[in-house]
Amino acid sequence: MNATATKTVVLEILRQDTTESTPYWEKFELNYRPNMNVISALMEIRRNPINSEGKETTPVNWDMNCLEEVCGACSMVINGRPRQSCTALIDKLEQPIRLEPMKTFPVVRDLIVDRTRMFDALKKVKAWVPIDGTYDLGEGPRMPERKRQWAYELSKCMTCGVCMEACPNVNSESNFVGPQVLSQVRLMNAHPTGSMNKDERLNILMGDGGLANCGNSQNCVASCPKGIPITTSIAALNRDTSIQMFKNFFGSDHMVD
Repeated sequence: MNATATKTVVLEILRQDTTESTPYWEKFELNYRPNMNVISALMEIRRNPINSEGKETTPVNWDMNCLEEVCGACSMVINGRPRQSCTALIDKLEQPIRLEPMKTFPVVRDLIVDRTRMFDALKKVKAWVPIDGTYDLGEGPRMPERKRQWAYELSKCMTCGVCMEACPNVNSESNFVGPQVLSQVRLMNAHPTGSMNKDERLNILMGDGGLANCGNSQNCVASCPKGIPITTSIAALNRDTSIQMFKNFFGSDHMVD
């Protein structure tokens, strides 16, 4: 169905009133406007919460912030594909447009999910550069330009959770940290200061829920809104953890990094 021809936009939204309630589908029909995205359609429903049956309902709940595909907050499943709703243009979507919350994370309400699992995984691998902020340490070591360029690509991650949703190994039955976290480990280990904790991060990835849980489906790199080379990072981490295993076995004093 072409939105321009019909002059209407039809949305079918999987809704859930509470964390424990049963999900249900609700249909909405809106007047078409040029250059609409999914967010603007949801805003129209919020302004006038009347479903396609003409019944007044509650406004749909969803997350958003920057509206520029930078914050990662507005992730949801659109026509079966996890993506950012701010860059999902109505003219490029097949109707009816079906909106669902990401299933990898617990639903809070409607399209809002609790992404705590992802943030806890980042804490687990210490995905930050530890520094002592009590006094000025001066300038840090410079990163070679070639290394900085590919590290910048990894730094584009906005913790949106789309790769987690697309990964078949991230589910309620698995404690896999997920592809997003693996890529961040590579980024932190590449940093001149962050590399001081490289061994610690690699040892965590060698444990339960780590790198071995990756099934190499490559859904993550195919779905990433920022085109981050996640599978390249996973391949590099496989090499790094293999070296780390030998370092652990023989002792780091006898190994050359």
